[in-house]
Formats: sequence, structure tokens, C-alpha cells
Amino acid sequence: MASSSPDSPSSSGSAAGRSAEPPRYERRAFTSTPARVLGWILIAVAAANFVDIAIRGRDHASLIAAAALLLGCGIVYVLCLRPGVLAGDDAVRLRNPLRDVRVPWAALENADVTDALRVHAGGKKYRSWALQESSRARARARMRKPRTDLPENVADAVAGKTRSEYVAEQLREMAAERAGAPASGAEVAWSWPSVAAVAGPAVLLVVAILV
Repeated sequence: MASSSPDSPSSSGSAAGRSAEPPRYERRAFTSTPARVLGWILIAVAAANFVDIAIRGRDHASLIAAAALLLGCGIVYVLCLRPGVLAGDDAVRLRNPLRDVRVPWAALENADVTDALRVHAGGKKYRSWALQESSRARARARMRKPRTDLPENVADAVAGKTRSEYVAEQLREMAAERAGAPASGAEVAWSWPSVAAVAGPAVLLVVAILV
């Protein structure tokens, strides 16, 4: 009965296969903290107004106000709370207000920043709503002193970069590590729950006004 040693071709081949496998990532989400804070503040204000309408509102104007608040919450959700960049094991996803862009890692050609984070795939550029910044913000980042409250390797990685530029660098590194993986092209799709979050309350508001 033959036994396989650590140096046998079968074991070395399987080890090589394992080492050739691309790394697996835990899903990482990059969002705009100011936008999310503003969004939750506005949702809290809307909730307080809903409570007031539930307690004291008994007329047609209250119905219109409730529908307007519901529409406002839908807008806040799609503009402030929903957008983000999701880096997963198989692809990076740009969640924009009403649409999603999915780019497999092997199809990602580049990631850069102008006034917003951009992902390049198939000769096209896809912008992220969540990570936007001005040229003034980028100039301030260039002049910023190195942070001393972070580990040295982390401080070096973020030195002179805005958050969007740091995220773009991370995406490029992830794509380079998975360059050999099979991939299709970028996929762009409507987010129907987001469309419904705005369209539904808008229809309700119109009906409330016309009734």
C-alpha cells in the first residue's frame, strides 16, 4: 500500500493549487459618515413629527403633512443612508441612490478619484455617490501632518490621502490580488426598493392633495 509523503507530487500539487487560490475577503462597507449622521438626524426629526401628527392630527392637512414626511424619509434614505461602496469576496458594488453597479474584481481596470470615487471596467467609468469630495479637500489632505494616533503602518498608508483616495487604493490592491479570477463585465441595475421608497410616498402625497 503506497503512502504519500509531504514531498510527493500529489501533495505538492495540491499545496500549489491551494496557494494559487485568490484570497477571500470579508465584506467591507465604505460610506460617508457625515451623510449618514445627517440622514439619521433627519429621520429622527421626521419621527418626532409623525408622533405629533398621530397625537394631534385629525384633518386633511395632517394627512398631507404625513405623506410629505414619508416622502422626505424616502429621499433621505436613498440620498444619505443607502449609498456606499461594498467590497466583497467576488466583486465591488457601488450602491448609488437608485441604481447598483457590480464590478467583479477581475473586471476592475482601475479605481481613481476626481470629484468622486470612480471605478473603471470595460472601458467605462462608474461613479460612487457615497464617496465624493472637492479639490479643496484633496489639497488639505496633501498638507495635513502625519497622524500620531494611528499605528505607523496605518499612518503611512493614509498620509496625504483623502478617504476616497485611500479606498481607491484598497480597491486597486484587491483587484490586483484577484486578477486571475474568472469574471463577466460590470452589471448596472435599478434598485427597485429604493425606487419604491420614493415613488410610493410621492404617489400617496399626490393622492392626498387631490382628495
